[in-house]
Amino acid sequence: MVRRLRVFTALAVLFSASTLHATPTETGQVRGLKAPAEIIIDRWGLAHIYAANTHDAYFLQGYNVARDRLWQIDLWRKRGLGLLSESFGETHLEQDRAARLFLYRGDMKSEWRRYGPGAQGNYEAFVAGINAYVDEVRAGKKPVPREFAITDSKPARWRAEDVVRIRTHALVMNADSEIQRARLVCKGGLDAARVTERLYPDHTPQVPEGLDPCTIDANVMDDYALATGPVNFDTLTEVAEALPDDVKDGSNNWVIAGSRTTTGRPILANDPHRALTVPSLRYVVHIEAPGLSLIGAGEPGVPGISFGHNGKGAFGLTIFSTDQEDVYVYETQPGRPNAYRYRGQWEKMRVVRERIAVKGGKPVSVDLRFTRHGPDIHRSPKDNRAYAVRSVWSEPGTSAYAAASWLANAASWEDFRKAADHWGTPPLNLIWAGPDGAIGWTAAGLAPVRPNWDGLMPVPGDGRYEWNGFHAPRNLPSVKDPAQGWIATANERNVPEDYPADVPLGFEFADRSRYERLAQLFSGRERVSVADAAAMQMDIRDLSALRLLALLNETKGWDEDSAQALDLLRGWNGDMRADSAAAAIAGTWLASHLGAALVAHAVAPDAQPLAPRVSADAALRILETRDAVLGPDAAATTQTVLRESLSTTLDELRRRLGPQMKSWTWGAVHTLELKPPFGTLLRADELKAMTIGPQPVGGSGTTVALAMPGKDLAAIHGPSVRIVMDVGDWDKSVFMNMPGQSADASSPHYRDFLPGWLAGEFAPMTYTRPAVEKVAERVISLTPGR
Repeated sequence: MVRRLRVFTALAVLFSASTLHATPTETGQVRGLKAPAEIIIDRWGLAHIYAANTHDAYFLQGYNVARDRLWQIDLWRKRGLGLLSESFGETHLEQDRAARLFLYRGDMKSEWRRYGPGAQGNYEAFVAGINAYVDEVRAGKKPVPREFAITDSKPARWRAEDVVRIRTHALVMNADSEIQRARLVCKGGLDAARVTERLYPDHTPQVPEGLDPCTIDANVMDDYALATGPVNFDTLTEVAEALPDDVKDGSNNWVIAGSRTTTGRPILANDPHRALTVPSLRYVVHIEAPGLSLIGAGEPGVPGISFGHNGKGAFGLTIFSTDQEDVYVYETQPGRPNAYRYRGQWEKMRVVRERIAVKGGKPVSVDLRFTRHGPDIHRSPKDNRAYAVRSVWSEPGTSAYAAASWLANAASWEDFRKAADHWGTPPLNLIWAGPDGAIGWTAAGLAPVRPNWDGLMPVPGDGRYEWNGFHAPRNLPSVKDPAQGWIATANERNVPEDYPADVPLGFEFADRSRYERLAQLFSGRERVSVADAAAMQMDIRDLSALRLLALLNETKGWDEDSAQALDLLRGWNGDMRADSAAAAIAGTWLASHLGAALVAHAVAPDAQPLAPRVSADAALRILETRDAVLGPDAAATTQTVLRESLSTTLDELRRRLGPQMKSWTWGAVHTLELKPPFGTLLRADELKAMTIGPQPVGGSGTTVALAMPGKDLAAIHGPSVRIVMDVGDWDKSVFMNMPGQSADASSPHYRDFLPGWLAGEFAPMTYTRPAVEKVAERVISLTPGR
């Protein structure tokens, strides 16, 4: 009830705020703008852009995001294009070279054709708006974000093709896990793979014919990690680098038919999970022009929105774990490492020489090598081997979220399906709700057809393992207007029961904990309101923890400490509250110790150093089923694993929180602290001013309100944005963007969403002009400049 009132309190602000005529107004001229326009910034930092034409709408989206996030998007572009060295020096040469390996290098006409009507012009307008703001900054007309002074760098100008050629900001899978799995299987066999990861559906990975897993080099993925990783300033390691090995980027979303809501209209909710950073990875914006109306969240450096609504329908997304990558291992010709064996012949790699500009030094020339499958990411000349990644990234139309351009004017289920047909990356669960009452879901994204292997390990690059095109988009699973009146996705394997079993789109789905909890919440309500849906996004009941408790039903404790811990757990409902001692024990146990103890007993000693951090789902499944890897007395081994892992859990908590078990709290170890990515370049007082937290946090890696603990149990991964939309009465929609809309630490919108993110206080996502005017904080009135 408290959370419901907090949602309504936020909505009530609509009717008490000042009117637009009393709002502070700024005026200015902007070169490149075609007609007078207006940006209304509301009290939550959401920019509402009103333009006279589509060009100006996208132009001002770029201009406005540069106003709020210039350092972030400038770094995004430089990292993606491999231009870091030009601004930050030679220490970034290797990352620049790696990033360039994965740029789209195909035909740009084919690329633009894959996106929505007018996309190229919209991208050109968007980057023109960014450039207009960059020019003003460089001319001294606008303040230079402090990050540029700290790093002694300058913002750069953009081209439209820069945005779509960058591929490494997309979430695709599973090249890295192929290498990890093969090396683990070498030392521990297929049983070791089963212990450390649960596949959906149940499946034993196949070692491809011709592959010796023991020949895979340890550092094969170094270039890939550099290309897709964050920018490292000095010795700073960003939070994204601390993600545990088993994290799969994901999200929750659900859509509810009008027959199941309190209003009779559909409700669509979405809360995508990513690394928790400052500034936020996403930006919420509202753009209006004749023939164009969009409000929602997207990537700051990409025009339009990825999820939200267009006044005609609402759409949302989560990751659907389609396998979109493969690692190829080649035999190279002795003495000619650029030649590799393919179908009985020696085939030359294509070599592209590029020059990388270096700040304070001379340009450096680098050779980028490509096989027929993709970029050469590693070579072992002494062993006559080379490795390449084949990814859907090389296909036209696979720039991250760019296919959302098809959703900009979607007005029906068929329009929505057409958008899904064009989706490239990341692989998604797309959901839809229209004012006509239609709701639906479809898997989307390029899905390679592998005729003779499962995609779970590297394959020889000799011609035996080739993609046979892609699955037809309309053959991917989908559901429209289900009888139960709701659809939810939480990165689990959610294909319908009648979907063909011989179409393996992927195996590395998340466990079903969040989905099953959502199903419980829906089954407990006959009708759902916007406030109810918002409260569901804040739910912290951990079904994985309850699975752990079920394993302890007959356990009385092995000593006084463990008996006390089990007593606390048995009186607990599974809510991962920040102030809970039971949550501290269960959360630490599942995140850090259960899997480690299982590996010690069920994985061969030589393979244990190669075992990734074991997911709670995988460990619980092995123990629940008394899997054969536990040995001849599986029940006894289960008790040993539980006893040893609980003991190390209690040792850790006692060391960190003191001897009094009842005084322990989950939030004392599970904290959120956000620091800027260039923190090591700041003085201590400057870093403190720009740091958010530490703050106690509830939830876990398997709760709907996800707060994934890292290796030290700090929360590092969770909802970047939360949105709940009342489809058809759009002003009743609510949102939050954690920690805030602005990247400027001196702005009130740098961290103003943090309290709401923790407590479930949502802001109104106002849409109609009268509602926007009532919550206006300031107005920026712009006219064309010369």
